[in-house]
Amino acid sequence: MRQFDHEKLNAYQSSIVFVAWAADVLELIPKSQAVHNQFDRAPTSIPLNIAEGNGKFTESDRCRFFDIARGSALECAACLDVMTAKRKIENSHAEEGKRLLIEIVSMLVGLIRSNSAERKH
Repeated sequence: MRQFDHEKLNAYQSSIVFVAWAADVLELIPKSQAVHNQFDRAPTSIPLNIAEGNGKFTESDRCRFFDIARGSALECAACLDVMTAKRKIENSHAEEGKRLLIEIVSMLVGLIRSNSAERKH
């Protein structure tokens, strides 16, 4: 089967795994909680921005979208902290999500560095 270029990226594939993982966590959170909406949108933003960024022609455009995806991943980590602090999820569950996010963030930093001469260090 043919694939779009972004589908070949490990960061994209891992972000899709995280979206599925986050969907299960969302079922534990009442929709009335503000963090529910944030944790629905932020995980979704990661693969969407990776795909859009990968389709851009200039390095600066690609990096801008990869930066947004990275920011969304960091927002997800903060959401997990908030849900743990509010005792909506167990700390061990949050740590599982953070392990996935650390992997995604690391890959996004690699994509940013490989697409930006000024951010290689």
